[in-house]
Amino acid sequence: MNIKRILNLILLFSFSLFQLQAKITVSSVLADHMVLQRNSEVKIWGKANPNQKLTVWSEWNKQKVTTTVNADGTWLVKINTTNAGGPYQINILSGNDKVFIKDILLGEVWLCSGQSNMDMRMIGMTDSPINGSTEASLTADNSQIRMFTVARKTASVPLDSCSGSWKVSNSETFWDFSAVGYYFAKKLQAKLNVPVGIVNSSWGGSRIEAWITNEVVSKREDAYKQTTNEKTAQHHRASNLYNGMIAPISNYKFKGVLWYQGESNIVNSYDYAWLMSDMVKHWRTVFETPQMSFYYVQIAPYKYPGNKPTAAALLREAQEKAMSLIPNSGMVATIDIGDENNIHPAEKDLIAHRLYMWALSETYGVKGLPYKSPTYKSMTVKDNVASLSFDNSIKGFHTAGKVVDCFEIAGADSVFHPATVVIKYGQLQLQSDKVTAPVAVRYSFKNFMATNGLVFNTAGLPLLPFRTDKW
Repeated sequence: MNIKRILNLILLFSFSLFQLQAKITVSSVLADHMVLQRNSEVKIWGKANPNQKLTVWSEWNKQKVTTTVNADGTWLVKINTTNAGGPYQINILSGNDKVFIKDILLGEVWLCSGQSNMDMRMIGMTDSPINGSTEASLTADNSQIRMFTVARKTASVPLDSCSGSWKVSNSETFWDFSAVGYYFAKKLQAKLNVPVGIVNSSWGGSRIEAWITNEVVSKREDAYKQTTNEKTAQHHRASNLYNGMIAPISNYKFKGVLWYQGESNIVNSYDYAWLMSDMVKHWRTVFETPQMSFYYVQIAPYKYPGNKPTAAALLREAQEKAMSLIPNSGMVATIDIGDENNIHPAEKDLIAHRLYMWALSETYGVKGLPYKSPTYKSMTVKDNVASLSFDNSIKGFHTAGKVVDCFEIAGADSVFHPATVVIKYGQLQLQSDKVTAPVAVRYSFKNFMATNGLVFNTAGLPLLPFRTDKW
């Protein structure tokens, strides 16, 4: 091969490489069929040739925004969205290079995240069904619901891209999406009558530390030691899932977050409330949405073989505490739908409904809805009777016609005995013939207690598990 031909090949290769570098790309989450948050400022971002001039045109407001690509090849513009509607298109132009994003809707956009109970798809898991999924398939065709699943990815540094695509809800696509996420989106879309986009970024068995940056986790010494050593599984390792599955979508605009996680953290419940608070604070910062709603699910009863009998109860206690640490947050109960032998409750529709009621009430300002479970307030003792008062129980309690069997009572010896319960004027009065001077009371404060004898307020919401002691 002569020198002239070699030079020509080099020039051709260089020109092709330049053309490749000059091509405009957008983040994978910015794709056909997406939903953008209505009436807000959203970001459109991607990569192109350094110093390249770009124009971004949005159809809903017929506006153009221009920018120059950064020296590192990245670009980002902010555009304003309008009222719910669509379909619309975004055009991204630079000379002869063009990118079109089509079939865009403006509506409400939510992120759902956590471990397997959030990731659990409408099709179910091995030996774990989703109740009502067959009936749900009959009404799954809805072009106003769009779903995006972030593919599993761990990373040691924050990534700027992820794998996934937007799916329009129908009887085929909905089976492979988060059941909690889908049911929530379906209810919200029907109530608000606007498009709803739902993004699922979850990983079964993950610890909360994996969804938080190293810098944030390092504030909690034990958690940091447990999740940064060489033996730590990749989906437990601090920052790995944040880097691979949250950072790539951190420019996307979300109205709120639905979180269902905690089963993998029963080993360090003492840190959990603070870890969740730290995580939410950081996420709100990187998403640039300081008041972003955050609603989450208390882990359900399950026997947790090999763990202490109250390991999960302590985690539930930490989850309840987190509500007082996290502004604009809310927790839904699952104490009434647990399964001793299955960590994955089948009643995902009920869980989604309780999250939806929080969102309607707190995020969308719908008045008069019962959405808060009763919570322990105070205890007084007279003779051998402990009288308990509660919040969120205006009209008192009911037991669905069953005998209450989830209360325990103890004296100064710290030995708990089953308690008999009398419901009286919104209070619960407890006693046991084995405890002459009550000191402490516990309710469903074990990994698993049979859910036949629970207490509910008159709106049908279960009393949250609690203890009055700190033993």
